[in-house]
Parts: sequence; structure tokens; C-alpha cells
Amino acid sequence: MSSKKKDYSLTTNDDRLTTASRDRLTTTSFVEAQFYTFAEPPDEMELESGERLGPITLAYETYGQLNQEKSNAILILHALTGDAHAAGFHKGDKAPGWWDNMIGPRKAFDTDKYFIICSNVIGGCKGSTGPSSINPKTDKSYGLEFPLVTIKDMVNAQVRLIDYLGIDKVLSVAGGSMGGMQVLQWVISYPERVRSAVPIATTAVHSPQQIAFNEVGRQAIMADPNWNDGNYYGRRLPVKGLSVARMVGHITYMSDESMNEKFGRRFRSEKQPFKFDASFEVEGYLQYRGDNFIKRFDPNSYLYVTKAIDYFDLSMDSGLQNLLKGIKTRFLIIAFKSDWLYPAYQSQEIARSCKRAGVEAIYCELNSTYGHDAFLVEIDEQTHLVTHFLNRVFEGV
Repeated sequence: MSSKKKDYSLTTNDDRLTTASRDRLTTTSFVEAQFYTFAEPPDEMELESGERLGPITLAYETYGQLNQEKSNAILILHALTGDAHAAGFHKGDKAPGWWDNMIGPRKAFDTDKYFIICSNVIGGCKGSTGPSSINPKTDKSYGLEFPLVTIKDMVNAQVRLIDYLGIDKVLSVAGGSMGGMQVLQWVISYPERVRSAVPIATTAVHSPQQIAFNEVGRQAIMADPNWNDGNYYGRRLPVKGLSVARMVGHITYMSDESMNEKFGRRFRSEKQPFKFDASFEVEGYLQYRGDNFIKRFDPNSYLYVTKAIDYFDLSMDSGLQNLLKGIKTRFLIIAFKSDWLYPAYQSQEIARSCKRAGVEAIYCELNSTYGHDAFLVEIDEQTHLVTHFLNRVFEGV
């Protein structure tokens, strides 16, 4: 007996098309990705591993206008599976960029006032150089010949983009999750170029549990018979492995409470009793998330980017507190009580390190039932905090 498959596309946090978004389809101009290429041989960029990479292309988007003094630039940094498309609509899109509810006129990152930049990280697969890119030495996709990259490498590439745009000092760097790691690395590596920082739902070092979840995802991809040691380009993709990796990851983005509220133990209307199909609503949802993800992300990029965040550790050697000493950057640190992937204690450690180093820092812990996804969907309180924080920083300029 045939049955209609439930459409989860309008019930997920980052795929939901709100009424306001539909209205904006007819009132907002479209945005387009831009591309900057640098590190042409023999001037390749040296990576933290000691290997060299070039040429490198970064995909990026901008919103708003850079003022004459070039003092209103804000760099937005994306999370694990994000990209440069942070706001607005691409032609043909049904939904806007991943942080559109925070970026735009009269929003937290007000494009009537600030010049917003967002770029896709190296190692990614949405326009920036990564394992799916063509290796100029072989005229084939890099695959596993692509060198391992780190959060520091991603930031060093972003600096080249900021230089290209003619900006000496950004008003702020902001981002959640992996984006927050990049925020911290920016402040540590280039403190003289960052007036303020907004790390959200993040950490200064990946914990064993966080590494463990990423390893399960990587092993799922590499166990797929179509992975072929990363040489699957032009062949069948390891979609099953990537789908499972996404399912595991998405479980960590939610909270026990949000899963109970969203799904409970409800059965799907088309369930087949006592079969190994998706009988429960939560099973159907996870399968939807996995199946949707394989349409837009490269499995090898998932391996590389998760490895980069696993290597991230600002607590080594002298520790974050000592790394922050003498830095004038002002911090707004935001965490969420129900986030168990990047629990609030990790943001508290960042705040304590700032205080001990004499760095001005505001720490805010918000109530939310959304878990780690809260930084994408809890808009009102974040908007209030970010708006007032940026106003103070900009007035100081």
C-alpha cells in the first residue's frame, strides 16, 4: 500500500521558510557569491602542518556598505556545515541564508549601519578550495591529497580576504559553534585587527566527547563502500555514510527537551508495524535530515572540517588566559543552558580567561530548549545583546 511521505522541510530550524522570508522574496534584492583567489604558485600559503597550499579561492558574500573610514566591517564566521551565504536570497532559492534572521536592515548585524562579510572556509565545498577542488598538479579533484587544515589556517586565509577588501581593522568578528572557534583564533592571531569579538555556543578546546561524536561521523563516511579512499569524484558518492554522519551530528544539535516537544514518541502515519522502517516521527526526521544533507555537502569536506575542529586547542602550552594578556579586544560571550554539545561551562571558561587576563568581557547565558541549535533560532535575546554591544563598540570608534 502506498503512502505519502511526510514533508519535514518546513519543520526544521535551518530549512524553515517563515512568512517573513516569503514576504522578503519580493522585497529584497538578490545576493551573489563573490570569489577571491590568492596564493598562486610559487607563493603558496604555508599551513600550520608545514605543507603549502595554492592557489586558494575563497567564496564570500557581503551585505551593506563599507563606510569611508572602513571602520564598520564585521566578519561573520560560519559553523561546521555552513557557508558564505549567511543572508539574503540567491536567485531560485526558497529560503534565505543561514543567519538571515540576524543579518539585515535593523537586525542584530544591521546592514544599514555595518558592512557584513562572510566567507566559506578553506577545506569546505561551497566555492572555497577544498578536497573536491581541482588539484592543479593533477587536473583531478584533490581527494585525500588535500592537506589537513586547521582553524588557524582558515583564519589566515580570511585575513588575506580582509586585506584584499582594504580593511585594516574589523569592528567585530562573530560566529557560533565552529564559527566561535574562528572568532577566538582571530583574536589570538590578529588582536590588533579586531575591535570586538562575539563567540557564541563554542569552546576554546574540543573535549573528548566532542571528538568522539565527530569520529563516529567520519567512520560512517569511510565505511561506505563508495567512499573508495576519498576517490569517489565522478563516481557513485558515499551518500549512505554521509547521511548517517549527519544524523549523528544532528542529534547533538538538539536537546532532550526539544526532541520531546517536537516528536515525543509519536508514530508516523505511514508506519509499517514491527518493521525496521522509520516508524517514529523522530526517525523520519533524522532520515530527512540525512537525505537532504547529501545534496549539498561533500563527504571529504566533512572529514576535513571535523578534523580541523577536533585539533582546535587554545589551552595548550600557556593556556588561553596567557594568550589573551594585553589584548584590547572587547568580548560578548553567549551560551545556552540546554546546549549539551558545547555546554555552557566551556563558554564560562572563555569568560573567566578573559577576566583573569584583564580583557573586557560580557558573559550571557540564555534559557532555551533548542540545545546547540539555539544560536540559529533564538533571535530576540541575541539581537538585543548583539545590538547594544556593537553600538557601544562602534561609538567608541
